[in-house]
Amino acid sequence: MRLSTLLATTACLLVAGAACADVLLVGNKSARSIWALDLASGEKQAEFATEVGPHEIEVSSDFRYAVVSNYGDRETTGNTLGVIEWPAGRMARVVDLGENTRPHGMAFLSGYLLAVTTEGSDSLLVVDAARGNVKTRIPVGEGTAHMVAASRDGRFAYVTNISAGTLEKVNVHEGKVIGSIETGAGAEGVAVVADRREIWVTNRADDTVSVVDEESLEVLATLESPGFPIRIAVSPDGRRALVTNARAATLSVFDTASRELVATVQVADPDAEYQETLLGTTALPIGVEISPDGSRAFVAISGGNELAVIDTASWEIIDRWETGREPDALGIVALP
Repeated sequence: MRLSTLLATTACLLVAGAACADVLLVGNKSARSIWALDLASGEKQAEFATEVGPHEIEVSSDFRYAVVSNYGDRETTGNTLGVIEWPAGRMARVVDLGENTRPHGMAFLSGYLLAVTTEGSDSLLVVDAARGNVKTRIPVGEGTAHMVAASRDGRFAYVTNISAGTLEKVNVHEGKVIGSIETGAGAEGVAVVADRREIWVTNRADDTVSVVDEESLEVLATLESPGFPIRIAVSPDGRRALVTNARAATLSVFDTASRELVATVQVADPDAEYQETLLGTTALPIGVEISPDGSRAFVAISGGNELAVIDTASWEIIDRWETGREPDALGIVALP
């Protein structure tokens, strides 16, 4: 696997310990690449080649490692993770998952232990990102185990199963599923609202978001989010939950305390021509990420090869940044 950089702009990324600006990582599925964009300006800082179909990006809490899941595409079945090390700015290792194919959702548990869903083996893996080995494989039942979120203490992982429409609670230490609840058809996106001890799940085929009690797995509320809700992110202060609606090309913004919709952002550019996607010729917003200070949100517009940059005070689009072909996954590395 190769690492290519833009020499004029990446000197700080290539010198370990150098002071660098925070970067937004963008996974470009069709281009088989990760772009590192300056978080303030959107200027491209570096590019990393990946294997086929980079789908998700997860960053460790100390920002030392950024991991990409190489899912594959219709012709090629992926079974690897790429581990990028910071601030060196290099692809440190590729983790071979063997028979555990189609890796997708990821969440760091504690330290460098990473939970990874593998659709090809209906499993949740625990991978040591620092050492590059699989420590545990936990079966999570037949279906499409797609996305995963972790509890604050790293003891539990919450896995969404698209085909079953369920949320599975996995005790990582015991290596088994300890609970399951139906949330809605096409359960996919998942995020933990730690201060409220809640799990929020997007049900893409039902156009809803389920609010689930972290301990009991009781569904506490069901919220409307029309247009194929596909991903969710929670603001750093835990006050807002942001949901991308892929077919509607909107971003739903919910207040996590009141569970009320506080804003709807139209992320498609009315003057743009979009490329063909899995949902037709459409903007297709998927990945969503929020800056560490909570002032801006970023939405990957897969049909337009760009990011929409949103001011979270006004919930208005303030900029659009160029990406590679078919951006999807997003992650932020905030360096000292």
